[in-house]
Amino acid sequence: MNDLDYGKRNKRGDWAPNKPVSGFAPIYAFPPKLGAVLKWLPEYIAPWNLLIAAITLAYWLWVIPSVEVMQSFQLGWVLWLYAVNAIGVFLFFGLFEFRLYMQRQQGARFKYNAKFPSDAPSDVFWFQSQNRDNILRTFAFGVTIWTAVQACMLWAYANGYAPWMSWAENPIWLAALFLLVPVIHEAHFYCIHRLIHMPFLYKHVHSVHHNSVNPSPWSSLSMHPVEHVLYFGVALWHLILPSHPVIMLFQLHKAGYGAVTGHVGFDKIELGGERGLDTHAYAHYLHHKYFEVNYGDGLVPFDSLFGTWHDGSKEGDALMQERHRAKKQRAQAQAAKEAVL
Repeated sequence: MNDLDYGKRNKRGDWAPNKPVSGFAPIYAFPPKLGAVLKWLPEYIAPWNLLIAAITLAYWLWVIPSVEVMQSFQLGWVLWLYAVNAIGVFLFFGLFEFRLYMQRQQGARFKYNAKFPSDAPSDVFWFQSQNRDNILRTFAFGVTIWTAVQACMLWAYANGYAPWMSWAENPIWLAALFLLVPVIHEAHFYCIHRLIHMPFLYKHVHSVHHNSVNPSPWSSLSMHPVEHVLYFGVALWHLILPSHPVIMLFQLHKAGYGAVTGHVGFDKIELGGERGLDTHAYAHYLHHKYFEVNYGDGLVPFDSLFGTWHDGSKEGDALMQERHRAKKQRAQAQAAKEAVL
């Protein structure tokens, strides 16, 4: 594929798409635009959400223990879940890493930042290596906390502490909730993301994730443990929402497995010829690049509503700079006021 048919490359070799990124899904348009919604729905479902749903179904059929087993915490079944999660992450994230970053099968075509992290050692990472740092944090903290939340939620369902609804009796509600899992994920992510960008939490927690200015697949779950707790805490919404364990698992897997698409660093994954998979990663890449924009990915329009959306255009740059100037002026005015007092 010729990536210049779809975007442009600057003097540094960094690639960007031609079209600005939309700050909200067409389901929020008013008046409603049925044609736009019907065109958008297949992109919403496939391939990534459909793939994660398939992984979830496989878990439910072949991985999750029986209700009787999950009624009490036992090291055996919890370690089994950790092992499956770790192997799943190793294979899923590792496939992207191997093809795009180790073999570099498509070079820097469609790559937002033309540099590869392995070519730029840095003291901000353990062992001066982004990959080693990211991998260690993923398996030591990320998969561990993911598994802990998973085990606690399954225990809660098994003991009647979480509202477990039957598919036979509530097919419409559960199907709708299943489809809304990505929406719940983004709404939760936006809220906790704004929280951890507060100065104290950013300095001591979220800065770990932002060390990966040029994110790659292993950056996806490379976080401070406090951020992992907040991030995987999205599954706890199903303690309130009448739901089903398989939907809770889908919610958890959207956070776990789904994190890789936002950090893959490429706009398209080439499949041969003129075929390619869209990652829709550009909005989150801009967050890693500029820090104070795109706290969500646009599925839920909070960034557009609160003025923090960056669509990748020059106009987006201008709006961001204006916000920075206004923020700096407010800080200077506050400092002057405090000096007078």
